[in-house]
Amino acid sequence: MTNLLLRNVRPLADEACDILIENGRIAGFGQFEPVAGMPVEEGGGAIVIPGLIDAHTHLDKTTWGMPWHVNNRAAILRERIDFERENRKEIGIDPHRQSMRHAIGLVAHGSTHIRSHVDIDPTHGLSLVEGIWETREKLRGVIDIEVVAFPQSGLIVMPGTAELLDEALKQGCEVLGGIDPCGIDRDPKGQLDLLFALAVRHGVPIDIHLHEAGELGAFTMELIFERVRANGMEGQVAISHAFALGMNDHLRVGRLIEEIAALDVAIVTTGAPSATVPSIRQLKAAGVRVAAGCDGIRDTWGPWGQPDMMDRARVIGMKNGVRSDIELEHVLHIVSQGGADVMGIEGYGLAEGCAADFTLVAGETLAHAVVETAPRPMVVKGGRVTARDGKALVEMP
Repeated sequence: MTNLLLRNVRPLADEACDILIENGRIAGFGQFEPVAGMPVEEGGGAIVIPGLIDAHTHLDKTTWGMPWHVNNRAAILRERIDFERENRKEIGIDPHRQSMRHAIGLVAHGSTHIRSHVDIDPTHGLSLVEGIWETREKLRGVIDIEVVAFPQSGLIVMPGTAELLDEALKQGCEVLGGIDPCGIDRDPKGQLDLLFALAVRHGVPIDIHLHEAGELGAFTMELIFERVRANGMEGQVAISHAFALGMNDHLRVGRLIEEIAALDVAIVTTGAPSATVPSIRQLKAAGVRVAAGCDGIRDTWGPWGQPDMMDRARVIGMKNGVRSDIELEHVLHIVSQGGADVMGIEGYGLAEGCAADFTLVAGETLAHAVVETAPRPMVVKGGRVTARDGKALVEMP
C-alpha cells in the first residue's frame, strides 16, 4: 500500500493543511514533517475534494480516439440501439481499447470510481463485458470499475438475453440493469418480474434506465415500487434518468418522490439537456440518494459529452437553474459523495481512516471549483498519484 505526504492543500476549501497518507488511507490532517523515504507532493493551496464518481456511464460504447463517426440517423431510441448493436464491430469499437480510453479520460479529470452499464445481448454475448473486465484489471489501483449487466436491446424482445444476464452475474457483474420496460420490451410486468427474480437469485442490486417520460414513466415507477416492497429490496434499487420526475404535474411527481424516499430508491441523473429531468432540489428536500454520470460520450448515439464529472456537474447545474453557492456545493456532492452513497462505497470521503481517493481542484471556494474549467492539478487513488494537470499518468491506448 502507498504512503504519501500531501502538503499545503485545503480540504473541502477549508484552511490549508497537510494530509498524511499511510497504507493507502488518510492518517491525519495537520502540519507534518517529512519522514525518510516517504514521497512528498506539494498541493499549492489547491482545494481537495473526494474523488469524483461517474455513477452512470457506458465504457463499451465510446468512439473516443477513433476517426470521427458520421451520424445521420434519426434520434429515435430503438433505432440507435439497433444500429449500434449490429454495426459496432464493423465500426471498430473494441470494448477493451475504447473502455480504456474512456476510463483513463475520467482519471485525468479526477474520477476514482465508475459504475458502467455494459451491453449484453445475443449478438455479442458476454464479449463486451469481458472487454471491460480486462480494462478493470489493467486499471486496478488507478480507478475502481463496477460493472452493470445491461440488456440494452431489451429482455423480453431478445430471447436468450435472460440466460446471458444470469451467466454475467455468475461471473462477477456486480449490478443488474434494465431499460424501459414499456417502451423497449412492451411488457413491463414480464421484464420487471424477470429482473427482480434474477437480482434476488444472485443477491445483487438493480439499476434501471427509465427514459419513459410523463405518465408512462410514472406507471413504470409504480410497478418498480411494488416489486421493491415484495422482494424486500429497499435501498437496493436505482432508477437512472427518471425523466418522468421532470413532468409538469407537480402533485404527481411529489407523490412519486415520497414513495422513492420511503423505499430508499436512488436516482441517478445526467442532467440531460434535451429531456425533462428530476429536480435535484426536490430530491434533496425529500432525502433521496442522488448520483450522477456522464452517460455515453462521443459514440454512435451522438457527438456530445466529456469524460469529466466536473463538466457533468456544470451540465446538471445549468439544467436545474442552479445559481447560489450552496446549490453549487450540492451539485458537487452529487458527483462525489452522492455516487458513493448510491454505489455503497465504503471508506469514502475526507476523514481519517478513509481511502486516500481524492482530487485537487482549482478555485477559491467549492462553488467556484464547480464552475471553473481549469484542469485538475492532481488526482490521487489509494495514496498514489494517478494524474497531474489534467493528464493521466497511465498511457492512453
